[in-house]
Amino acid sequence: MTENEISYKIRGAIFNIYNKVGTGLLESAYEAALAYELVKEGLDVKTQVGLPFVYEEIKLDVGYRLDILVENKVVIEVKSVDELANVHYKQLLTYLKLSDKKLGILVNFNTDKIDTSIKRIVNNL
Repeated sequence: MTENEISYKIRGAIFNIYNKVGTGLLESAYEAALAYELVKEGLDVKTQVGLPFVYEEIKLDVGYRLDILVENKVVIEVKSVDELANVHYKQLLTYLKLSDKKLGILVNFNTDKIDTSIKRIVNNL
């Protein structure tokens, strides 16, 4: 399955969750619901995946975690904030680079319009 096919399923799951529960929950609740929805779709899903930082030849465990990794290809960063900030985009791009993944989805569930709060971030490896 390609990143684009996975992304399509992710968007569908995000819309399902948003339409059922709306805004106002903690990020952890949306993350759990999204992981559940994606597993129902038959996708391989891992949550809170540790991500080491490799500096020169040493691997440093500094606490980076991917919210959700789908099919070992797409990283999802879940937010529930008033407004997405530049740092959120940079955070996801950094995670993509550190994990050597091509596509990331940044989603903010704390919004009146979920369709404009789903952002695709591409790592130009």
